[in-house]
Amino acid sequence: MPYSSDPMSTLPADDAPAHQPSTDTASTHKVPDAGAYPPVLLAEKLSKQVTSGERSLNILHDLSLSVAAGESVAILGKSGAGKSTLLGLLAGLDTPSDGELTLFGQPLSRLDEDGRAALRAGRVGFVFQNFQLLPTLSALENVLLPLELSPRAGEDHVAAQWLERVGLGERTGHLPKQLSGGEQQRVAIARAFVTDPELVFADEPTGNLDPDTGAQIIDLLFTLNREAGTTLILVTHDHALARRCDRCLRLANGKLEPFEPVSANGGGNE
Repeated sequence: MPYSSDPMSTLPADDAPAHQPSTDTASTHKVPDAGAYPPVLLAEKLSKQVTSGERSLNILHDLSLSVAAGESVAILGKSGAGKSTLLGLLAGLDTPSDGELTLFGQPLSRLDEDGRAALRAGRVGFVFQNFQLLPTLSALENVLLPLELSPRAGEDHVAAQWLERVGLGERTGHLPKQLSGGEQQRVAIARAFVTDPELVFADEPTGNLDPDTGAQIIDLLFTLNREAGTTLILVTHDHALARRCDRCLRLANGKLEPFEPVSANGGGNE
């Protein structure tokens, strides 16, 4: 999924962890009452077909999902199940072949691409497996990008504060190639949260990191998400990571179903 130009307790830097975090801790959040408020995101009977040569491939079929404000939801599934495709649809970066997606109370089918981008601006953040930092921009400039496209444009100091918060206060002028993978993902997390978004999408956020660095990144992501009260939709194959969320679903045969991830002693990747 390409990076869209619209958005998406200080922890120690990768080379100086203060503790040994664990990703196998079940969430202690209270799951929001989905019936108390209108959902932040509502998918109704979404389908997605793509054509390859003379064949039509059904990736998603009659899929429905409702996500409450402040809820964290993990979506698991085998490689090729369509997790990233689903995330692109839920974020309004792609359009379904059938069905309706309502984001912040707005049916996306009524909006063109510019309208969907305007709806996301300042309200949606993204964290990607491949970081998706612009290579010619410094860490600070990468974090500034979503601010410039949001109602908070001009609040440049906020970007520096977020880099400080993720433990990179001394790396503001560094280009992505001068940062480790874990540091690049910290920049991406700062970029995702800099506009105080209502909703954050994360697509395999530890997929390109070693286990120790990945554990630190997950601790950081959930700490910031909990403090901000942001809604989080997380795509992963890692059961330990999924256990940190309020609710877990598995994508199989084009549909979502409730799923209980296994504990660390029982394996844990799908």
